[in-house]
Amino acid sequence: MTLQTWEHRLLNWAYEALDERASLRPGPHTPKPALLGQAYTYSSALTHTYSRTFYLASGLLPGGKRAAARALYAFCRVSDDIVDQPGEAQAAQLADWRRRALASHPPAYAAGNDPVALAFADARARYAIPRRYAEQLVDGVSRDLSPERYETFDDLAAYCYGVASTVGLMAMHIVGFAPGADCRQAIPYAVRLGVALQLTNILRDVGADYAAGRVYLPQAELEDFGLSEADLARGVVTDRWRAFMRFQLQRNRGLYEEAMPGVALLAPDGRFAIAAAADLYRAILADIEAHDYDVFQRRAHLSALGKLGRLPSIWWQAARVNAPAR
Repeated sequence: MTLQTWEHRLLNWAYEALDERASLRPGPHTPKPALLGQAYTYSSALTHTYSRTFYLASGLLPGGKRAAARALYAFCRVSDDIVDQPGEAQAAQLADWRRRALASHPPAYAAGNDPVALAFADARARYAIPRRYAEQLVDGVSRDLSPERYETFDDLAAYCYGVASTVGLMAMHIVGFAPGADCRQAIPYAVRLGVALQLTNILRDVGADYAAGRVYLPQAELEDFGLSEADLARGVVTDRWRAFMRFQLQRNRGLYEEAMPGVALLAPDGRFAIAAAADLYRAILADIEAHDYDVFQRRAHLSALGKLGRLPSIWWQAARVNAPAR
């Protein structure tokens, strides 16, 4: 695959994390199966509450992988919620969460009352998920503790890596790889898909993010289209805003297309789930278009029936995707 300029730095981070992988060690208090089951059940319920799309997509995985994927989501959800909650103690709370969730052995659930940390630790051990990816995710979400502006798309892509590509890199270890596939070969596709998914989030949440004091859109690209943060404050769809959003959606769709060959590098029983997660999120872009690029007054989404209706074609596409050339 041909790499964009912004990808080189991101791939360096991904390969370094893979090379620094460390396995979990058995803890002094091995959790009882019933306790571990409760931890996974809690993580699954958390996933269902906060992301129906991820819950649906992960439901296409076989049982063990499904539970691990939802434990991963729960870990990400808790990390993100700490940053988003009001107050001034988020940094300390995030540091404490990082210590507990990324301990070198599974935490004692009975002592710490932490089902998400327990389920995620078990998932990391079972599927040999490099701990450094989880650390990079916590580092990524911590950037929202002091909201910053991103001058260029390269800058924004680095943020997207931390909060989204890391999730895909961990998820691919849960899903597993096709016979003969190289883990390192799959990394560029996981990184690109993560950037695509996060960019979709950013584009549909422009209004809500601005209200929260956050602007993720590249400043240089806003300026190129004659826009400023004052336009975001007004929240009015103009011809300049339409042109800007058409550019953003075109790039976003291109990232999805370029990431999809990586699905063929995954284990066959996980391809449908990953393809579904990508396609259901990509469909949000069409909803943005259908509502005249108004991401100020409404949040673009895909209905439950719309999601179910897309699954047959997603299955067909996932079954036919060709592995990328080495």
